[in-house]
Amino acid sequence: MVCNRCIMVVKQELEALGLQPLHVSMGEVELSKQPSTKHMQQLNTRLLQLGFEILDDQKQKQIEKIKSLLIKKVQSGQVEEHFSITAFLGKALHKDYSYISRLFSEVEGTTVEQYFILQKIEKVKELLVYGEENLSEISYRLGYSSVAHLSAQFKKITGFTPSQFKKLGGAQRKPLDAL
Repeated sequence: MVCNRCIMVVKQELEALGLQPLHVSMGEVELSKQPSTKHMQQLNTRLLQLGFEILDDQKQKQIEKIKSLLIKKVQSGQVEEHFSITAFLGKALHKDYSYISRLFSEVEGTTVEQYFILQKIEKVKELLVYGEENLSEISYRLGYSSVAHLSAQFKKITGFTPSQFKKLGGAQRKPLDAL
């Protein structure tokens, strides 16, 4: 789950099956009682139809937690210039960053840093399409040291300069869960 609407949909599906969720947050659900195998199969079928999956594997749960934390950070639009992924994830997950990094790379086939950059670029695309902020403001909000650094990274990943992308009108945007 990567947004509040996702949480709402999952909660509705749980309630529709008669399962009483005590707590639903990104990537986690706490139920009042253990569901039957039949309920779990029904839930899994319904969630798959909606583009979700139930994660049983501990590694996959950790990966989803990492992704969720990074997405939340980028979507907040409050990434400090000297933001440290190492410190942020280490503190949030209470794990050594080398373990987090190794696990993420092993499962996802990319680094945590590259994933974070992709998330930031998607946020830049979003902000460019809405056009409410200039590139300097966007650069500051997302922790880039300069507009030039943001522009270079943007071009490297998308193949377009930010102004070229803006002229396209956002046709190249990707859903966050597809990154």
